[in-house]
Amino acid sequence: MNIRPLTPDDLPSLLACFNDSFSDYLVPFVLDEARLTEIIARRGVDLTASIGAFDGERMVAFTMNGIDGERAYDSGTGVVPSHRRTGLGRAVMNASFELLRERGKVAYVLEVLEANEKAAALYRNLGFEETRRFQCWTFEAKERTHARELANVDLGQIKGWTDVAPSWQNDVASIRRAKEPYVALGDEHGAIIVFPKSGDLPLLAVSKDGRREGSGKKLLNAAATRAAKPLRILNVDDRDAGIAAFLARVGAERTVRQIEMIRSLR
Repeated sequence: MNIRPLTPDDLPSLLACFNDSFSDYLVPFVLDEARLTEIIARRGVDLTASIGAFDGERMVAFTMNGIDGERAYDSGTGVVPSHRRTGLGRAVMNASFELLRERGKVAYVLEVLEANEKAAALYRNLGFEETRRFQCWTFEAKERTHARELANVDLGQIKGWTDVAPSWQNDVASIRRAKEPYVALGDEHGAIIVFPKSGDLPLLAVSKDGRREGSGKKLLNAAATRAAKPLRILNVDDRDAGIAAFLARVGAERTVRQIEMIRSLR
C-alpha cells in the first residue's frame, strides 16, 4: 500500500475513489468532475496537502484537506468498501496530521454526520474534540417572491448580522473561493446568498433592527424562486435557536445533523 500526498494529476482517481467510498453512505451521493472541482475550490482544498492510499494504481482511500491560514479542514475522508476494516481510514488521517504539521497548521477541523457513530468514534480516538452540532435543512418556495439583487455585496457586513460564527463551508472565505456564481438578494437590513445552480444557501442574515418584519421569509422564498429548486441549508448551529425556529416556522424541513470537531496539531 502506497500512502502519499496527492497531486493535481490524481483528480480522476480521486473522483472514482470518492464516489466508490460514498456509494453506501448514510446520505448517498455521486459527484461528477465539475461538482468535485467546485467543492475543491469552495472549501479551499489543496491536493498537495491531501492524502491518498493506493493499492497498485488504484486509489482506495483519501482525505481531502482545505487550507485557510493556520487551520486545515477535512473536506472528505473515505475508504472504498473493498478495503474497509483494514486501518486505512486511520492511516490517511495520521498521514494528514503529519503533513499538515509540517506545513505549519495548528488546528484541523471536520464535520461528521451525527448518525455515523463509527466515524465519530474514530475521530474521537484520533484526538478530535466536539465543538458544536449543526442542523441541516431543505426548503422549497412556498410562494414566488422576488427581491432586489445586490451588486458588489459586502459579505463581511452580512456575516456581521449573524448571531454565531458560520461553519467552514459557509464562511465568507468559502463563498469568495467558489467558482460557481452566487447571487446576493436583499437590502440594507438583510440579505441572502444563494448558489442557483446547486441550490446551496450558505448565508442568510437580517440586522437586529430589521427582524420580525417578514424579511427573512421573503428572502428565503426569493432565493428558492431564483434557484428554481429546493434549497440546501447546511450547518445551522444548534446554538442559533432563532434561525432554527424561523426555518421551522416558514416550512423548511430538517434533514440530518452533523458534529463539528477540532483537533490540535501542535
